[in-house]
Amino acid sequence: VAGSGRGGRIQVDDLKPTPPPQTMSPLQSPTPETFTTQISAPVPAAVPAVSQGKDDPRSRRVPMSPIRKKIAAHLLAARQQTAMLTTFNEVDMKRLLDLRTNHKENFAKKHDVKLGLMSFFVKASIEALKEFEAVNGRIDANDIVYQDFYDIGIAVGGKRGLVVPILRDADGLSFADIEKKIRDFGERASSGKLALEEIQGGTFTISNGGVYGSLLSTPILNPPQSAILGMHATQDRPVVVNGEIVIRPMMNLALSYDHRIIDGREAVSFLKRIKVLLEDPEEMLLEM
Repeated sequence: VAGSGRGGRIQVDDLKPTPPPQTMSPLQSPTPETFTTQISAPVPAAVPAVSQGKDDPRSRRVPMSPIRKKIAAHLLAARQQTAMLTTFNEVDMKRLLDLRTNHKENFAKKHDVKLGLMSFFVKASIEALKEFEAVNGRIDANDIVYQDFYDIGIAVGGKRGLVVPILRDADGLSFADIEKKIRDFGERASSGKLALEEIQGGTFTISNGGVYGSLLSTPILNPPQSAILGMHATQDRPVVVNGEIVIRPMMNLALSYDHRIIDGREAVSFLKRIKVLLEDPEEMLLEM
C-alpha cells in the first residue's frame, strides 16, 4: 500500500479492498475475515520526532539517575492527570522587609537561627488554607478529601535534585521552629541525608524560585496535592501608592492549582489573602 500522507504515511483512503480472488464465485461476497486479510498490509514504523542517530562527538550521554527518573515521571503525571492552571499576583514587601530588618538581630540572638522570609510565607499560607479548605484538599477517585491539618512542603535543592521535605503540623510551629526546621532540611538535603518519610505526603507546597533569581514562573503541582505557591525574587519597581508613583520592593507570586477541585474564584481569593497578610505582617504576629 502506497501511503499518500506526509512522509509516506498511510491514510484511510489508501486502504481500499482488492478484488476477490478468481477462485471465488462471482455471487459469493467476501467474508469479514477474507476482507480483512485482503486489505491488511505492513504499516511502516512511525518516524521519530527526533533522530536517534549517532550522537555528535561533542555531546556526552549519561544515564538518568533513579531519582531523576522518578522526578521526571512524577512531573509528567502532574501534567497529564490534573487540570492545572496558574494565577498570579504581586506583593509589596516593604513592611515585611522593614519588620525583618528591625528584629532579625534580636531574633537570631534569642533563637540561634536567622529570621528568613519563608516562615512568613508558611504562616500566611496556613491562615489562607484555613479559610479556603479546598486548596488544602485532594481528590481520591470520586471523592474530595478535606484535610484539617497542615503539612507544608518546602521545595529545596538537594544533592540529588529538588526535594520537598515536609513541615508536619506546621500550624503549631512558631516562626523560630519553622526557620530551624527549614535550615535543617537544607543542610541535610545538600548532603543527601533526608529520610524517605520526610519527603512523603504533605497537603500544600511552597517553592522559592527567587533564591535562583527567578522573577516569574509557573510552579508545577506535586500530586496528590491540589495547589503549590511559587515565590520569586524581590525587585525594586515603580508602583502607584495613594495616587503617587513610588519605588517599592515587589515580589511576584504564582499559585498553580488543580481546577477539578479548586475554582478560579477560590484560587484568586486565596492568593489575594496571602498578599494581604504579607503586606500587613503585624496581623499575622498578633493572630488577628
